[in-house]
Amino acid sequence: MDRCNNIDHPTSRRDFLCQSGGGFGALAFAALSGQSLFAAGSTNPVAAKIPDRIGKAKNIIWLFMEGGPSHLDLFDRKPAINKLAGQTLPESFPRPVTAMGEANSPILECKRKWSQNGDSGLWISDWLPHHNSIADELCVIHSCVSDGINHAGGVCQMNTGAVFGGRPSLGAWVSYGLGSSSNSLPDFVVMKDSSSMVVNGARAWGSGFMPSTHQGVLFETGAEPLRNLNNPKGISASEQQGKLDFINRLNRRHYAGRESNTELEARILSYELAARMQAEAPEAIDLQNEPEHVQKLYGIDQKETEVYGRQCLLARRLVERGVRFIQLYSGAGSKWDSHSNIETNHGRLCRGVDQPIAALIADLKQRGLLDETLVIWGGEFGRTPMSEKGTGRDHNPTGFTMWMAGGGVKGGQTIGATDEVGLYAVEDKLHVHDIHATTMGLLGLDHTKVVYMHKGRPERVDLNEGHVHSGIVSGV
Repeated sequence: MDRCNNIDHPTSRRDFLCQSGGGFGALAFAALSGQSLFAAGSTNPVAAKIPDRIGKAKNIIWLFMEGGPSHLDLFDRKPAINKLAGQTLPESFPRPVTAMGEANSPILECKRKWSQNGDSGLWISDWLPHHNSIADELCVIHSCVSDGINHAGGVCQMNTGAVFGGRPSLGAWVSYGLGSSSNSLPDFVVMKDSSSMVVNGARAWGSGFMPSTHQGVLFETGAEPLRNLNNPKGISASEQQGKLDFINRLNRRHYAGRESNTELEARILSYELAARMQAEAPEAIDLQNEPEHVQKLYGIDQKETEVYGRQCLLARRLVERGVRFIQLYSGAGSKWDSHSNIETNHGRLCRGVDQPIAALIADLKQRGLLDETLVIWGGEFGRTPMSEKGTGRDHNPTGFTMWMAGGGVKGGQTIGATDEVGLYAVEDKLHVHDIHATTMGLLGLDHTKVVYMHKGRPERVDLNEGHVHSGIVSGV
């Protein structure tokens, strides 16, 4: 055996600096992002945190209407529904697989009044009158498709890409792909509009097989989203800091030799983040710092819009402070589900979100934040044109509407189309995987390169099936 093969070749100081410079940069980036260079599942997770190109979007606010809002009564105008009201689907239509088996029920008319809005002439129903003012900011996608027939599978897929639990949520992928831009607030924040739990619970914003540091942090409802931010009575700041430093030393001593336990690492990092949050979070979540006219803009002074108005305003404040991904659930506990009495159900929920959402878009724009903040609206699926129980609509994953605004998206346009009664997507279909891939693209990330190795298998946000829609990202 030639022993010379085991001897390192000498190198100059210049060559050494050239070859190792990237490593020093990675160390600095890891420190800034709060991530370990040796996070489980990837030999170099820092590389995935560098955008493949400069995308306009830096943050995401996802307005999630849980339960399945009716696209047919909000954004997807279908005059044929009223013409065919009371009749069954024409024989030319394939019979859909529905959640409640109502495929042969008569078609339910749409009682909404419609108008074209903005320079683009987007159709919006009278259930969302405040949306008229933001029509030219919206890219309305009429051809969304998913595989989830029921709420559990639909919510799971819209969040994680799969109808079964266990995969990382989109927010976790964004946290993994871009890292943190705030040292004192979470990367991924979740809020819901009531004490009811979202279908599937915390799995909807979980980190799946990724380290738990990427999972969402749930903010509570009400005027105090985060508890225990202030020191206990009689404890000074220096005493509290001394206690935290001592606890941190104990935690780090216990962690030594257990680095593969991501749950333990996440718990320790959450304690450290909580300590830093005591300094900045109270100011970030204090909406009383906002001028009265801004609070009124979001509808905080009105009973119907107060809850979602608070969440939308808080989302804007968190975006200003570097939070990457914010998800706001309207109708937590599948309250948008309207198998009966859709007029009352949707009417109430629309009144609760219409003004706050329009205010959010307008406020982001006038502050110069809309170009770098991607806003997404939608639920886990839409509703069928057929009636259920005479006054409602069933689940429809085969063709429904979502919209995007800001973040480099070209507004004032529609993408795709459903058939004449809004049951099936027939033009330019966008599966959930395509929506996720496009979202990553708007953030400047190539979804094919943001890879996490799990049990020897390269995993991606889109399950290797999604494509970026060029018409949506054309503004980047």
